[in-house]
Amino acid sequence: MAIPTPVNGQITDAVTQANVKVLGDAPAMAMGAIYQSLAHSTGILYENAASAQQQLAIAAQAATNQGVIQIYSVDTMAGAVSTAKLAQSDVPDNMLALLSALRASTGPIPS
Repeated sequence: MAIPTPVNGQITDAVTQANVKVLGDAPAMAMGAIYQSLAHSTGILYENAASAQQQLAIAAQAATNQGVIQIYSVDTMAGAVSTAKLAQSDVPDNMLALLSALRASTGPIPS
């Protein structure tokens, strides 16, 4: 029992026991809070990992699609490149001059 006071001894005992219970429960409550925080952090970690995995899968699919598009467009790209090179050269001018010379020397070409 506590030191004699003007308050009833049973009240002081009840308050003392309640305080001791709070102090006794504190380590368990702290560990519970730590475990709860750890579980929450681990959950967020797994959510982020799943999200990163989804984003990588989308990026890989987009890269694959771009690769397939490039493979299918190689023929048309080759045609476009050769046409561009031909247009930049003087071959069309030479062909036109040759055609003009032929027309001048032989007369009009019958249709």
